[in-house]
Amino acid sequence: MLLITRKSGESVRVAESALVAGKVVPPAPARRRGPAASYEELARVAARSWRPVESERLGAWELRAAGGFTRRANSVLPLGDPGLPLDEALTAVRRWYGERGLPAYVQTATGAAGTQELLCAELERRGWVREVTAEVWTGPLAPVADLAGDTGVVLSREADDTWLARYQRKGVSQVALRVLESGPSVWFATVPDAEGADGGGGVAAIGRCVVDGRWASFAAVEVDPAQRRRGLATAVMAALARRALDEGASAAWLQVETDNAGARALYAGMGFAAHHSYHHYREPAAAGTDR
Repeated sequence: MLLITRKSGESVRVAESALVAGKVVPPAPARRRGPAASYEELARVAARSWRPVESERLGAWELRAAGGFTRRANSVLPLGDPGLPLDEALTAVRRWYGERGLPAYVQTATGAAGTQELLCAELERRGWVREVTAEVWTGPLAPVADLAGDTGVVLSREADDTWLARYQRKGVSQVALRVLESGPSVWFATVPDAEGADGGGGVAAIGRCVVDGRWASFAAVEVDPAQRRRGLATAVMAALARRALDEGASAAWLQVETDNAGARALYAGMGFAAHHSYHHYREPAAAGTDR
Protein backbone atom coordinates (compact mmCIF):
# COMPACT_ATOMS: atom_id res chain seq x y z
CA MET A 1 0.00 0.00 0.00
CA LEU A 2 1.11 3.55 -0.75
CA LEU A 3 0.24 6.42 1.61
CA ILE A 4 -0.35 9.61 -0.39
CA THR A 5 -0.94 13.02 1.17
CA ARG A 6 -3.06 15.36 -0.90
CA LYS A 7 -2.49 19.10 -1.09
CA SER A 8 -5.31 19.54 1.42
CA GLY A 9 -3.38 17.45 3.96
CA GLU A 10 -5.73 14.48 3.72
CA SER A 11 -3.94 11.12 3.55
CA VAL A 12 -5.25 8.30 1.35
CA ARG A 13 -4.07 4.72 0.81
CA VAL A 14 -3.61 3.32 -2.67
CA ALA A 15 -2.62 -0.22 -3.61
CA GLU A 16 0.88 -0.21 -5.13
CA SER A 17 -0.39 -2.49 -7.91
CA ALA A 18 -2.80 0.29 -8.97
CA LEU A 19 0.01 2.79 -9.53
CA VAL A 20 0.54 3.37 -13.26
CA ALA A 21 3.14 6.14 -13.13
CA GLY A 22 4.64 8.66 -10.75
CA LYS A 23 7.10 11.52 -10.70
CA VAL A 24 8.68 14.05 -8.40
CA VAL A 25 6.67 17.27 -8.53
CA PRO A 26 8.97 20.32 -8.67
CA PRO A 27 8.27 23.43 -6.60
CA ALA A 28 5.52 25.61 -8.02
CA PRO A 29 6.81 28.59 -10.02
CA ALA A 30 6.59 31.98 -8.39
CA ARG A 31 3.20 33.54 -8.95
CA ARG A 32 2.98 36.74 -10.91
CA ARG A 33 0.57 38.04 -8.32
CA GLY A 34 2.01 38.56 -4.91
CA PRO A 35 5.37 37.98 -3.28
CA ALA A 36 7.44 34.83 -3.65
CA ALA A 37 8.10 33.18 -0.30
CA SER A 38 9.19 29.82 1.04
CA TYR A 39 7.09 27.91 3.53
CA GLU A 40 9.79 28.16 6.18
CA GLU A 41 10.04 31.94 5.81
CA LEU A 42 6.30 32.35 6.26
CA ALA A 43 6.17 29.89 9.14
CA ARG A 44 8.83 31.80 11.06
CA VAL A 45 7.21 35.17 10.34
CA ALA A 46 3.84 33.78 11.46
CA ALA A 47 5.37 32.42 14.66
CA ARG A 48 6.88 35.81 15.51
CA SER A 49 3.51 37.49 15.02
CA TRP A 50 1.73 35.33 17.64
CA ARG A 51 4.23 34.56 20.34
CA PRO A 52 3.57 32.13 23.20
CA VAL A 53 4.13 33.00 26.82
CA GLU A 54 6.52 30.06 27.23
CA SER A 55 8.59 28.12 24.72
CA GLU A 56 11.31 25.47 24.70
CA ARG A 57 13.47 23.93 21.99
CA LEU A 58 13.49 20.25 21.12
CA GLY A 59 16.19 20.16 18.48
CA ALA A 60 14.78 22.27 15.63
CA TRP A 61 11.24 21.98 17.00
CA GLU A 62 9.74 24.76 19.11
CA LEU A 63 7.33 23.77 21.89
CA ARG A 64 4.98 26.67 22.62
CA ALA A 65 2.48 27.28 25.44
CA ALA A 66 0.18 30.14 26.43
CA GLY A 67 -2.30 28.74 28.91
CA GLY A 68 -4.42 27.19 26.16
CA PHE A 69 -5.20 30.49 24.37
CA THR A 70 -5.39 29.40 20.71
CA ARG A 71 -3.79 26.33 19.20
CA ARG A 72 -1.20 28.44 17.39
CA ALA A 73 0.31 29.56 20.70
CA ASN A 74 -0.05 26.10 22.25
CA SER A 75 1.44 23.76 19.68
CA VAL A 76 4.75 22.45 18.39
CA LEU A 77 6.26 24.21 15.38
CA PRO A 78 8.38 21.44 13.79
CA LEU A 79 10.77 23.24 11.44
CA GLY A 80 13.50 20.64 11.08
CA ASP A 81 14.86 17.69 13.04
CA PRO A 82 13.87 17.28 16.71
CA GLY A 83 17.18 15.57 17.42
CA LEU A 84 15.41 12.37 18.48
CA PRO A 85 13.63 9.52 16.70
CA LEU A 86 10.05 10.59 16.00
CA ASP A 87 8.41 8.37 18.62
CA GLU A 88 10.78 9.64 21.31
CA ALA A 89 10.22 13.24 20.22
CA LEU A 90 6.45 12.83 20.39
CA THR A 91 6.73 11.27 23.84
CA ALA A 92 8.75 14.29 24.98
CA VAL A 93 6.17 16.61 23.44
CA ARG A 94 3.28 14.90 25.23
CA ARG A 95 5.15 15.00 28.53
CA TRP A 96 5.96 18.74 28.15
CA TYR A 97 2.36 19.71 27.47
CA GLY A 98 1.03 17.31 30.09
CA GLU A 99 3.16 19.04 32.72
CA ARG A 100 1.30 22.25 31.84
CA GLY A 101 -2.14 20.69 31.87
CA LEU A 102 -2.51 21.09 28.12
CA PRO A 103 -3.17 18.66 25.27
CA ALA A 104 -0.27 18.21 22.88
CA TYR A 105 -0.68 19.69 19.40
CA VAL A 106 1.66 19.66 16.42
CA GLN A 107 1.24 22.35 13.76
CA THR A 108 2.08 21.15 10.25
CA ALA A 109 1.73 22.43 6.69
CA THR A 110 1.07 20.94 3.27
CA GLY A 111 0.75 22.11 -0.31
CA ALA A 112 4.00 24.00 -0.95
CA ALA A 113 7.68 23.31 -1.40
CA GLY A 114 9.27 22.28 1.89
CA THR A 115 6.03 21.48 3.71
CA GLN A 116 5.43 18.48 5.92
CA GLU A 117 3.34 15.90 4.10
CA LEU A 118 5.49 13.05 5.44
CA LEU A 119 5.17 14.24 9.03
CA CYS A 120 1.39 14.50 8.61
CA ALA A 121 1.29 10.90 7.41
CA GLU A 122 3.45 9.70 10.32
CA LEU A 123 1.28 11.52 12.85
CA GLU A 124 -1.87 10.00 11.40
CA ARG A 125 -0.29 6.55 11.44
CA ARG A 126 0.30 7.01 15.16
CA GLY A 127 -3.31 8.03 15.83
CA TRP A 128 -2.88 11.81 16.06
CA VAL A 129 -6.10 13.56 15.03
CA ARG A 130 -6.23 16.50 12.63
CA GLU A 131 -8.60 19.03 14.20
CA VAL A 132 -8.11 22.17 12.16
CA THR A 133 -7.19 22.97 8.58
CA ALA A 134 -6.83 26.53 7.34
CA GLU A 135 -4.81 28.30 4.65
CA VAL A 136 -2.10 30.94 4.58
CA TRP A 137 -2.65 33.48 1.82
CA THR A 138 -0.15 36.05 0.59
CA GLY A 139 -0.41 39.17 -1.54
CA PRO A 140 1.22 42.52 -2.34
CA LEU A 141 0.71 45.17 0.34
CA ALA A 142 0.44 48.40 -1.67
CA PRO A 143 -2.83 47.52 -3.46
CA VAL A 144 -4.47 46.88 -0.08
CA ALA A 145 -3.42 50.33 1.12
CA ASP A 146 -5.06 51.91 -1.92
CA LEU A 147 -8.47 50.31 -1.37
CA ALA A 148 -10.00 52.90 0.97
CA GLY A 149 -9.31 56.39 2.22
CA ASP A 150 -9.64 57.78 5.72
CA THR A 151 -12.87 56.39 7.15
CA GLY A 152 -12.36 57.08 10.83
CA VAL A 153 -10.10 54.12 11.58
CA VAL A 154 -8.18 54.65 14.83
CA LEU A 155 -4.79 52.94 15.22
CA SER A 156 -3.21 52.03 18.54
CA ARG A 157 -0.31 50.03 19.92
CA GLU A 158 -2.51 48.35 22.54
CA ALA A 159 -5.58 46.16 22.54
CA ASP A 160 -7.61 48.43 24.81
CA ASP A 161 -11.07 47.79 26.24
CA THR A 162 -12.71 49.37 23.19
CA TRP A 163 -10.93 46.99 20.82
CA LEU A 164 -11.53 43.97 23.06
CA ALA A 165 -15.26 44.76 23.17
CA ARG A 166 -15.52 43.67 19.53
CA TYR A 167 -12.97 40.82 19.66
CA GLN A 168 -14.65 37.44 19.16
CA ARG A 169 -13.03 35.82 22.21
CA LYS A 170 -14.64 37.35 25.28
CA GLY A 171 -13.12 37.55 28.72
CA VAL A 172 -9.55 37.83 27.42
CA SER A 173 -7.03 37.05 30.16
CA GLN A 174 -3.68 38.69 30.81
CA VAL A 175 -2.03 35.69 29.15
CA ALA A 176 -4.15 36.23 26.05
CA LEU A 177 -3.27 39.94 26.02
CA ARG A 178 0.42 39.04 26.05
CA VAL A 179 -0.12 36.90 22.95
CA LEU A 180 -2.23 39.54 21.20
CA GLU A 181 0.32 42.28 21.84
CA SER A 182 3.33 40.15 20.88
CA GLY A 183 5.28 40.64 17.69
CA PRO A 184 7.96 42.91 16.21
CA SER A 185 5.63 45.88 15.53
CA VAL A 186 1.99 45.42 16.47
CA TRP A 187 -0.91 47.70 15.51
CA PHE A 188 -4.59 47.52 16.44
CA ALA A 189 -7.29 49.20 14.38
CA THR A 190 -10.70 50.28 15.67
CA VAL A 191 -13.66 51.86 13.89
CA PRO A 192 -15.83 53.56 16.51
CA ASP A 193 -19.58 53.40 16.06
CA ALA A 194 -20.96 56.73 17.23
CA GLU A 195 -24.50 55.46 16.74
CA GLY A 196 -24.26 52.23 18.70
CA ALA A 197 -27.35 50.30 19.63
CA ASP A 198 -27.16 51.56 23.23
CA GLY A 199 -27.05 55.17 22.07
CA GLY A 200 -23.68 55.68 23.69
CA GLY A 201 -21.48 54.53 20.86
CA GLY A 202 -19.74 51.22 20.30
CA VAL A 203 -17.27 49.48 18.05
CA ALA A 204 -18.14 48.86 14.42
CA ALA A 205 -14.98 47.01 13.36
CA ILE A 206 -11.49 46.02 14.48
CA GLY A 207 -8.30 44.52 13.09
CA ARG A 208 -4.75 43.60 14.04
CA CYS A 209 -1.53 43.90 12.03
CA VAL A 210 2.05 42.88 12.81
CA VAL A 211 4.89 44.37 10.76
CA ASP A 212 7.98 42.18 10.51
CA GLY A 213 10.57 43.23 7.91
CA ARG A 214 8.99 43.03 4.48
CA TRP A 215 5.89 41.29 5.84
CA ALA A 216 2.64 42.62 7.28
CA SER A 217 0.23 40.11 8.81
CA PHE A 218 -3.49 40.74 9.17
CA ALA A 219 -5.65 39.08 11.81
CA ALA A 220 -8.75 39.60 13.97
CA VAL A 221 -10.53 41.59 11.25
CA GLU A 222 -14.04 41.60 12.69
CA VAL A 223 -17.11 43.68 11.93
CA ASP A 224 -20.28 44.20 13.95
CA PRO A 225 -22.92 42.04 12.19
CA ALA A 226 -25.24 45.06 12.04
CA GLN A 227 -22.53 47.07 10.25
CA ARG A 228 -21.56 44.60 7.54
CA ARG A 229 -21.52 45.37 3.81
CA ARG A 230 -20.34 48.92 4.47
CA GLY A 231 -16.71 48.27 3.52
CA LEU A 232 -15.46 48.47 7.09
CA ALA A 233 -13.26 45.37 6.87
CA THR A 234 -11.62 46.85 3.78
CA ALA A 235 -11.18 50.19 5.52
CA VAL A 236 -9.52 48.54 8.53
CA MET A 237 -7.11 46.58 6.37
CA ALA A 238 -6.31 49.60 4.20
CA ALA A 239 -5.46 51.74 7.23
CA LEU A 240 -3.25 49.03 8.70
CA ALA A 241 -1.60 48.47 5.30
CA ARG A 242 -0.70 52.14 5.00
CA ARG A 243 0.95 52.06 8.42
CA ALA A 244 2.85 48.88 7.46
CA LEU A 245 4.05 50.52 4.24
CA ASP A 246 5.33 53.45 6.29
CA GLU A 247 7.39 50.95 8.31
CA GLY A 248 8.94 49.41 5.19
CA ALA A 249 6.75 46.37 4.54
CA SER A 250 5.88 45.41 0.98
CA ALA A 251 4.16 42.01 1.26
CA ALA A 252 1.20 40.73 3.27
CA TRP A 253 -0.07 37.43 4.59
CA LEU A 254 -3.11 36.25 6.50
CA GLN A 255 -4.83 33.06 7.58
CA VAL A 256 -8.31 32.08 6.46
CA GLU A 257 -10.53 29.12 7.27
CA THR A 258 -11.27 26.81 4.36
CA ASP A 259 -15.04 27.13 4.89
CA ASN A 260 -15.17 30.92 5.32
CA ALA A 261 -16.50 31.79 1.87
CA GLY A 262 -17.08 35.47 2.67
CA ALA A 263 -13.55 36.10 3.90
CA ARG A 264 -12.04 34.16 1.01
CA ALA A 265 -13.94 36.26 -1.52
CA LEU A 266 -12.92 39.48 0.23
CA TYR A 267 -9.22 38.57 0.34
CA ALA A 268 -9.18 37.28 -3.24
CA GLY A 269 -10.59 40.62 -4.35
CA MET A 270 -7.70 42.34 -2.55
CA GLY A 271 -5.12 40.35 -4.51
CA PHE A 272 -4.38 37.58 -2.00
CA ALA A 273 -3.94 33.96 -3.11
CA ALA A 274 -3.41 30.69 -1.25
CA HIS A 275 0.21 29.80 -0.46
CA HIS A 276 -0.16 26.63 1.64
CA SER A 277 -2.48 24.85 4.05
CA TYR A 278 -1.73 24.37 7.72
CA HIS A 279 -3.12 21.87 10.20
CA HIS A 280 -3.17 21.18 13.92
CA TYR A 281 -2.79 17.55 14.98
CA ARG A 282 -3.95 16.63 18.48
CA GLU A 283 -2.41 13.79 20.45
CA PRO A 284 -4.58 10.66 20.68
CA ALA A 285 -7.34 10.78 23.31
CA ALA A 286 -6.70 14.41 24.32
CA ALA A 287 -9.28 17.15 24.70
CA GLY A 288 -9.25 20.10 22.28
CA THR A 289 -8.78 23.84 22.78
CA ASP A 290 -9.75 26.83 20.70
CA ARG A 291 -7.48 27.66 17.78
